[in-house]
Amino acid sequence: MADRTTDGSTAVRGPAAAGRSGTGSGDAGTPALEVRGLTTSYGPVRALDGVSLTAGTGRITAVLGANGAGKTALLRTISGLVRCSDGQVLLHGEDITRGPVEGMVTRGMAHVPEGRGVIAELTVEENLRVGSLFRGRTPRSEFDRVYELFPRLTERRDQPAHVLSGGERQMLVIGRALLARPKLLLLDEPSLGLAPRIVAQIFGLLRQLVDAEGLSVLLVEQNARSALSVADVGVVLNLGRVVATDDARTLMADEDLRHAYLGF
Repeated sequence: MADRTTDGSTAVRGPAAAGRSGTGSGDAGTPALEVRGLTTSYGPVRALDGVSLTAGTGRITAVLGANGAGKTALLRTISGLVRCSDGQVLLHGEDITRGPVEGMVTRGMAHVPEGRGVIAELTVEENLRVGSLFRGRTPRSEFDRVYELFPRLTERRDQPAHVLSGGERQMLVIGRALLARPKLLLLDEPSLGLAPRIVAQIFGLLRQLVDAEGLSVLLVEQNARSALSVADVGVVLNLGRVVATDDARTLMADEDLRHAYLGF
């Protein structure tokens, strides 16, 4: 069970236990991402209040919590879409706290925001090409790789994105992000509004990419049960603060914490 403070909240533990046996690279060196004391406000509202966390290389780190916990604000601050008032963000040891948003992709970070933001008028293939623009000429084999990962997109490749289902749009935005060849993928609520079967398919693919290719993933999710089923480490936010950090299986087994913060 996660440690409790005297006021009944959950104390943040030390470094999380090692992730799934035999999965991910689990690099013990420089982590993919370090967030130190991050504080972000939207006007008078403090969305993040001194948040600190680490996302290990070749691991899935799930950030969990109810609506309003600060999950989306965390990703937007990490990627530079929102500026923090205090704290530090390090990507593979490099301080990117004040870096330009457009420079994050070249540093190896891709952010897939909530909402499946495809360009509706463009075809599936054209949407994918957007993801590779900053790289210049991209080998055809990399587009083929995305189609292999998401066979449904192969059938839709010449169709405009507005005809895609919600699950197909989610596949498209993840595929587009992968064409940027990120080392760290930020995913915001990829399960939102999708059928359980599609959620399982997408999360299973994330696990595959992490295990086979060493991709690092920071996964923001309200669907805590599904996220913890594929994650190595879980971080629980509540009202802009970290209230627990632990191995995903340990968090899944902690009934008191699940009932208090995760709703299952």
